[in-house]
Amino acid sequence: MSQLTPQILLRAYAAGIFPMAESRDDAKLYWIDPEMRGLLPLEKFHVPKKLRRTVRQNIFDVRCNTAFLDVMRGCAEATETRPNTWINAEIVSLYEDLYAMGHAHSVECWRDGKLVGGLYGVALGAAFFGESMFSRETDASKVALVHLVARLKAGGYLLLDTQFVTAHLRRFGVVEVSRGEYHRRLGEALKVQARFYPDLPAGAIEAVLQSRTQTS
Repeated sequence: MSQLTPQILLRAYAAGIFPMAESRDDAKLYWIDPEMRGLLPLEKFHVPKKLRRTVRQNIFDVRCNTAFLDVMRGCAEATETRPNTWINAEIVSLYEDLYAMGHAHSVECWRDGKLVGGLYGVALGAAFFGESMFSRETDASKVALVHLVARLKAGGYLLLDTQFVTAHLRRFGVVEVSRGEYHRRLGEALKVQARFYPDLPAGAIEAVLQSRTQTS
């Protein structure tokens, strides 16, 4: 995958594929087009009761697009539970370019002036492609996800792609769809131009927290 440019990367996302490396130390990138795809239906986003309390307590200072590169580095770093990641140097460079073009965004959780968690992804039309998240403190990435969903719903997004499904993501309402169904939904989302809000509109968080009757 030499000569990969941000423009080619955006066309790949529009075609339903994305790049990954085998590990952060592997220079090669591979196109991924899963047979089954993880999606988080925004209208069915589920916030567990304990997390709702955490969000309302404002434990973290949540910011957007103020430390994109640091968020990527946080997602790429090894931890005890995640000894390796797929984010190599070329991916960092490419997504930095997408960020400069306005097509990539980060949601960050700060505490006492330190970045303690967050996530990043790619925006195209009314689709948002979630790439990775990290936490250095309990619930930091989860709070970032709530703030991301609030921005996407406020901005008119139609699709939040999580790429894969994990037990962790299922707690928030993530479902698995076929490749064909994913491409259908992606095509509809790309026909619409949504708006990503770096500054969260008033009431957007509470609207997400109250959007469904939460029982767990």
